[in-house]
Amino acid sequence: MQPTSRPASTSTRPGPSPRPYQVNSQTKVIDTVHGRILCLADIRGRLSSLNDLAREANAKAIIHTGDFGFFEGSSIDRIHDRTLRHLTMYSPLIPSAQRHHLLAPENPPSLIRQTLTISMLSEFPLLLSGQIKLQVPVFTVSGACEDILLLEKLRTGTYDVENLHILDEATTRCLDIGGVKLRLLGLGGAFVPHKMFDNGEGNATIAGGNGTIWTTVLQIGELVDTAQRVFDPTETRLLITHASPGREGILASLALFLKADLTISAGLHFRYATSWNEFSVQGDYEGFRTKMKTGKESFDRVWESVKSQVDTVIDEHQRVLLDKALAVIDRVPPPIGQPTPGGGPNATEDPAWKNCWNWNLCDAAYGSLVLDIKEGRVSAELKSQGFNYAYRRTATPTTQPTPTSTKPPLPPQTGTSNAPTKSSTPAPLVEKGAPPNPSASSPTPQAAAPASDPLSGKETPPAKLNGNGTATSSTPGSAEKDKGDRDREKAEKFKAKKKERKERERAERDAVRDGGADGGSERKDDDAAAAPLKPNVDTTGSPLAVSDGGLLSPRTDSTGARTPTSRKPTRNPWTLFMRLPTPANETELRDFFGEAKGGITRVNFPNTNNGRERKIAYVEFGDEDAMKAGLDKHAEKLNDGVPEVKRASDRDSRDFGSFRGGRGRGGPRGGFAHRGFAAAGLVRGGAPKTNGDA
Repeated sequence: MQPTSRPASTSTRPGPSPRPYQVNSQTKVIDTVHGRILCLADIRGRLSSLNDLAREANAKAIIHTGDFGFFEGSSIDRIHDRTLRHLTMYSPLIPSAQRHHLLAPENPPSLIRQTLTISMLSEFPLLLSGQIKLQVPVFTVSGACEDILLLEKLRTGTYDVENLHILDEATTRCLDIGGVKLRLLGLGGAFVPHKMFDNGEGNATIAGGNGTIWTTVLQIGELVDTAQRVFDPTETRLLITHASPGREGILASLALFLKADLTISAGLHFRYATSWNEFSVQGDYEGFRTKMKTGKESFDRVWESVKSQVDTVIDEHQRVLLDKALAVIDRVPPPIGQPTPGGGPNATEDPAWKNCWNWNLCDAAYGSLVLDIKEGRVSAELKSQGFNYAYRRTATPTTQPTPTSTKPPLPPQTGTSNAPTKSSTPAPLVEKGAPPNPSASSPTPQAAAPASDPLSGKETPPAKLNGNGTATSSTPGSAEKDKGDRDREKAEKFKAKKKERKERERAERDAVRDGGADGGSERKDDDAAAAPLKPNVDTTGSPLAVSDGGLLSPRTDSTGARTPTSRKPTRNPWTLFMRLPTPANETELRDFFGEAKGGITRVNFPNTNNGRERKIAYVEFGDEDAMKAGLDKHAEKLNDGVPEVKRASDRDSRDFGSFRGGRGRGGPRGGFAHRGFAAAGLVRGGAPKTNGDA
């Protein structure tokens, strides 16, 4: 059911909306009999490898799902420090040793900026100059980390690269290949719900800044408009997005609204590519609906906080695009058996529930997808590097004998050896000293049978043999020394491992605060999240082999429930912390803020999960102005007590979840009220920013 404050949707009108320019659509004949399309994600500027990968796959075209490497020489000055560090961490063009040095904790951001050159981030300038030429057509959307100004030069035709086609909300292509007319529809950028009305430095519906790109509401509306204009029932529709429809309910609604037959996405950075339809991963049809309803609810919270400002500034053309986007948000299939709107027959399963097929790709360094199209059939070949489990063949688990065991335990190790990577039973070593006596005349004494300790019930280890075959026992002083050495070695390893983990988490937090790729972000399961030059870890916590290039996949930092990680979600920057003298419910808290309660997007009671009274609360607002109004205009008392109200800090939220829009790029840039029309993402240009802006 639509919120009462939402404008009525006009996207169901039969004719396309008026627009000031034509759709950029072309049909390219690849091969009408048989053709193969290579699908990749996150090439990250190593563009010279595209021709080699296409040749290996015998592909006649390439589809790429974002983080292509759209940077030029002047881009480095426009990239935020945290985003630049993120790009340094995952660039395949930087040697491992140099990357490790640049990312050392003691090195300031200025050192990275002074050291990096464009050749270390992307080969796109070589593509522009013609030194690299694409041998097959390449169709790509923008990713989470790109230069928006360079993309706009490509969109307007200022730059032109042969065989490079950028798919966006106004640009579509149709490939005639293998008996199929394949319609490519693209939506780039990271999916960040609380930035869907912020254009950043973009001059049209595309949005971004500081080296990052994100999706906007008007992009979604214009993509729908473009798809309606070129609709042909004889075509097969392929939706290409950077964020995954499997993770984001709104993107799943978009695929449903566009009647997509196939979707390809990235942004999760797993070591295995995934292939699924909704029927295979949802328990029932209601689970499919729930995912889209959750996306709608997340959007509605943002929309309600900015609607009044948006309605006053958009023009007629933007209103049409906005209505089409709102129709996508509302595209939640009705429950089976309920009457359809307009008095039609009862609702049945939507065909997309079983018939729309989806692929999410791992990074190009770790795998790919090939669509083999022949005689109208689209076959799929997935290739993934995956995890390395070879370490399990050599790791021996430690087993301690039980008190009733008749097998004596092994004597303690007295020699020195390399510590195993995983706990294992140490092999006994021969003590250093005189060589064993080879004389046969001297009888070799037999080791005495282990004696049992009647008090402890444990067996007494047998006496060790020295080099002459004489039984010796280890003195208490020697054993204590050996134990002390082992403890020190273990402590040193623990310190080194802790230092590495802190360094990795610091780098990841920096990338998350600026919205590193993901998305996220951006940013992925624990196995694919290790920083370069550090051993990968599988789900059991054991080290895995690192790829030859030393490049590891980034983490996934995004909204919603992702693969469990140890990191906390990013907090909404416009949050007030409240310590309550007496318990209160959400309605009472909202009323406490009086006329400022309209700006509240969420109220969180972090202690209620253990059944404790609600005496701590976090109140999140839609923007900075709304938060300040709440801070200034709240009442004096709540339930006959005076609560403590202040702006939330990291210390206040160390144990509690908060705003889950964690893949925002570039950090908060101010509220809609004081930034006006530009901040709502509905005008040309935006407030100028300097490189250090967060």
